[in-house]
Amino acid sequence: QVQLVESGGGLVQAGGSLRLSCAASGVIFSIYHMAWYRQAPGKQRELVAVIGSGGSINYADSVKGRFTISRDNAKNTVYLQMYNLKPEDTAVYYCNAQRLREYWGQGTQVTVSS
Repeated sequence: QVQLVESGGGLVQAGGSLRLSCAASGVIFSIYHMAWYRQAPGKQRELVAVIGSGGSINYADSVKGRFTISRDNAKNTVYLQMYNLKPEDTAVYYCNAQRLREYWGQGTQVTVSS
Protein backbone atom coordinates (compact mmCIF):
# COMPACT_ATOMS: atom_id res chain seq x y z
CA GLN A 1 0.00 0.00 0.00
CA VAL A 2 1.38 3.38 -1.05
CA GLN A 3 1.58 6.04 1.62
CA LEU A 4 2.85 9.61 1.50
CA VAL A 5 3.06 11.26 4.90
CA GLU A 6 3.79 14.98 5.12
CA SER A 7 5.13 16.75 8.18
CA GLY A 8 6.67 20.06 9.14
CA GLY A 9 3.79 22.45 8.65
CA GLY A 10 2.82 25.04 11.21
CA LEU A 11 2.33 28.68 12.02
CA VAL A 12 5.14 31.10 11.22
CA GLN A 13 5.51 34.86 10.93
CA ALA A 14 6.12 36.52 7.61
CA GLY A 15 9.80 36.30 6.73
CA GLY A 16 10.21 33.04 8.60
CA SER A 17 11.15 29.59 7.40
CA LEU A 18 9.75 26.08 7.47
CA ARG A 19 10.88 22.74 6.12
CA LEU A 20 8.28 20.26 4.95
CA SER A 21 9.04 16.57 4.67
CA CYS A 22 7.19 13.82 2.84
CA ALA A 23 8.04 10.23 3.66
CA ALA A 24 7.00 7.64 1.09
CA SER A 25 6.37 3.95 1.57
CA GLY A 26 5.09 1.20 -0.65
CA VAL A 27 6.77 2.56 -3.79
CA ILE A 28 10.16 2.35 -5.42
CA PHE A 29 10.76 5.96 -4.44
CA SER A 30 13.77 6.63 -6.66
CA ILE A 31 11.84 6.15 -9.91
CA TYR A 32 9.01 8.51 -9.02
CA HIS A 33 8.76 12.16 -9.89
CA MET A 34 8.00 13.96 -6.64
CA ALA A 35 6.23 17.27 -6.26
CA TRP A 36 4.72 19.66 -3.76
CA TYR A 37 1.37 21.27 -4.43
CA ARG A 38 -0.60 23.69 -2.32
CA GLN A 39 -4.20 24.74 -2.01
CA ALA A 40 -5.32 27.93 -0.35
CA PRO A 41 -8.92 28.42 0.81
CA GLY A 42 -11.19 29.09 -2.14
CA LYS A 43 -8.45 28.48 -4.67
CA GLN A 44 -7.45 25.62 -6.92
CA ARG A 45 -4.59 23.34 -6.05
CA GLU A 46 -1.38 24.59 -7.66
CA LEU A 47 2.03 23.14 -8.34
CA VAL A 48 4.75 24.59 -6.12
CA ALA A 49 7.83 22.56 -7.04
CA VAL A 50 8.74 19.30 -8.72
CA ILE A 51 11.86 17.16 -8.68
CA GLY A 52 12.17 14.45 -11.27
CA SER A 53 13.53 10.97 -10.73
CA GLY A 54 16.69 12.15 -12.47
CA GLY A 55 16.96 15.24 -10.31
CA SER A 56 15.57 17.91 -12.64
CA ILE A 57 13.80 20.67 -10.74
CA ASN A 58 11.14 23.24 -11.53
CA TYR A 59 9.42 25.84 -9.40
CA ALA A 60 6.34 27.98 -9.64
CA ASP A 61 7.30 31.57 -10.38
CA SER A 62 5.77 32.68 -7.10
CA VAL A 63 8.27 30.67 -5.03
CA LYS A 64 11.45 30.88 -7.13
CA GLY A 65 14.36 32.04 -5.04
CA ARG A 66 12.53 31.35 -1.77
CA PHE A 67 11.72 27.60 -1.83
CA THR A 68 14.04 24.66 -2.41
CA ILE A 69 12.90 21.13 -3.22
CA SER A 70 15.19 18.18 -2.62
CA ARG A 71 14.98 14.43 -2.27
CA ASP A 72 16.84 11.75 -0.38
CA ASN A 73 16.30 8.46 -2.14
CA ALA A 74 18.00 6.54 0.66
CA LYS A 75 15.34 7.83 3.07
CA ASN A 76 12.42 7.74 0.62
CA THR A 77 11.80 11.37 1.49
CA VAL A 78 11.25 14.60 -0.39
CA TYR A 79 11.69 17.98 1.25
CA LEU A 80 10.51 21.51 0.67
CA GLN A 81 12.61 24.14 2.38
CA MET A 82 10.72 27.42 2.49
CA TYR A 83 12.41 30.73 3.24
CA ASN A 84 11.09 34.29 3.45
CA LEU A 85 7.53 33.05 3.81
CA LYS A 86 4.72 35.42 2.91
CA PRO A 87 1.08 35.48 4.00
CA GLU A 88 0.12 34.43 0.47
CA ASP A 89 2.03 31.18 1.02
CA THR A 90 -0.66 30.15 3.50
CA ALA A 91 -2.19 26.91 2.25
CA VAL A 92 -2.42 23.19 2.76
CA TYR A 93 0.68 21.67 1.19
CA TYR A 94 0.40 18.27 -0.45
CA CYS A 95 3.05 15.80 -1.46
CA ASN A 96 2.60 14.11 -4.83
CA ALA A 97 4.29 11.08 -6.37
CA GLN A 98 3.87 10.33 -10.03
CA ARG A 99 5.08 7.81 -12.54
CA LEU A 100 2.52 5.62 -14.23
CA ARG A 101 0.16 6.27 -11.36
CA GLU A 102 -0.29 9.24 -9.10
CA TYR A 103 -0.41 9.33 -5.31
CA TRP A 104 -1.16 12.10 -2.82
CA GLY A 105 -0.42 12.70 0.81
CA GLN A 106 -3.00 13.96 3.28
CA GLY A 107 -1.57 17.47 3.38
CA THR A 108 0.01 19.67 6.01
CA GLN A 109 -1.16 23.16 6.92
CA VAL A 110 1.19 26.10 6.55
CA THR A 111 -0.02 29.41 7.97
CA VAL A 112 2.00 32.59 7.58
CA SER A 113 0.94 35.53 9.71
CA SER A 114 1.62 39.11 8.71
